[in-house]
Amino acid sequence: MGKFLTIADVAEHLAVSAGQVRTLIRNGEIPAIQVGGRGQWRIDEDELEKYIEAGYAVTRKRIADHEI
Repeated sequence: MGKFLTIADVAEHLAVSAGQVRTLIRNGEIPAIQVGGRGQWRIDEDELEKYIEAGYAVTRKRIADHEI
């Protein structure tokens, strides 16, 4: 298990807004857990890397299928 990241960490890593990261969490695209009394979201860095790798795989397929 990797280090846990905040929504802000993930947003910075992906160069998107925190709201976009929350949407990815809500849609189940990035697995996350809520911790603490205030329910702060945390994302395992290994799960983030899996999400990124899956994105690359989709892009490679689109290129191969000439969808881009």
